[in-house]
Amino acid sequence: MNTQTLRQQLLSLSSSSGGHKELADRYRSLLEQIFLAKDPNQSEWMRIFIEAIVNDQVSLVISRQILTEICIQFKSLPDDVSAAISHFTLDRVQPRVISFEEQVATIRQHLASIYERQEQWREAANVLGLIPLETGQRQYSVEYKLETYLKIARLYLEDEDAAMAESFINRASMLQADTKNETLQILYKVCYARVLDYRRKFIEAAQRYNELSYRSEVDETERLVALKKALICTVLASAGQQRSRMLATLFKDERCQNLPAFNILEKMYLDRIIKRTELQEFEALLMDHQKAKTPDGSSILDRAVFEHNLLSASKLYNNITFEELGALLEIPPKKAERIASQMITEGRMNGYIDQIDSIVNFEAREILPQWDKQIQSLCYQVNNIIEKITQAEPDWITKKLDEEMIQ
Repeated sequence: MNTQTLRQQLLSLSSSSGGHKELADRYRSLLEQIFLAKDPNQSEWMRIFIEAIVNDQVSLVISRQILTEICIQFKSLPDDVSAAISHFTLDRVQPRVISFEEQVATIRQHLASIYERQEQWREAANVLGLIPLETGQRQYSVEYKLETYLKIARLYLEDEDAAMAESFINRASMLQADTKNETLQILYKVCYARVLDYRRKFIEAAQRYNELSYRSEVDETERLVALKKALICTVLASAGQQRSRMLATLFKDERCQNLPAFNILEKMYLDRIIKRTELQEFEALLMDHQKAKTPDGSSILDRAVFEHNLLSASKLYNNITFEELGALLEIPPKKAERIASQMITEGRMNGYIDQIDSIVNFEAREILPQWDKQIQSLCYQVNNIIEKITQAEPDWITKKLDEEMIQ
């Protein structure tokens, strides 16, 4: 076979008046010859064949069948050749893309897998993102759309673009409730937790990592990895009630005792002061995005430890000067004042600042009145439930009350 012969055969086929099955078989035979040929011109022949098969002179029924088979054959080609011909095919079908949606989606999935093997994460995500999952003529299944959105989100995360990953996770969130596929549900939770982690929403990420660590469908090794990530995110989270609850949950989890960062978790849970020299082992566990700097020049970990130590100090002292607080936190007094001011303003610590005397005054929370209010609220809710049951099932309530009286 040579280029001239191939063009003549394709021209003859396009003008043939045979039936669809006969013509399709003849195209297949010619395609097989091209793929079996060990010739330097093979790539050029494939381009000529593809250009001819997607021409509007060829019946759409035949074009779709043959193009589908070409997409299957792409997997047998070297990655560089396959990628080049895949892009060529996408360019040629673009004017009639609505007619070839299924084939285009297959080609894009194949291209993405090539880019993924080459660790070109953004290119892979961009290729998949052009599949018209919501706007095209073809009806895609919920599972296909969800799996594709999650894959795009994961690829953007590998490229450390959390904003783009979050946009695709948001699309996936509207679909995940519509599937019973447990694997996809787990993938969604993993991707969502990672997005929250990259977006520095550490306490929300910790909660979701911790939830994954209990899922029996997840491999035991992966569950421990999720638990370790939950611990790391909890330590990095801003000090406050939410983090305190998460610290308590993890500290009481016996699995955490074997994790390398347990000593930091223990100190935080027990409200002990953490020295800068004690953080070296923990810092080695952090990912690159977790080592980012905050606007004041501190690392995320430093900021979290400053806030923790400040809360610990509030339980040890009634008041403390800026100078002493700075020495305790191992930072300049002015910086210690700013952190204390921010925590008080945000309601994460009780107290007030006396700037004239350069003192932070801590206010102890009145535990008993708060406890009384919580008990009162619980009793109120229980009474509401009883009233609703009485309205819905008066006979049942009467029977139960009578039984209680007899006892």
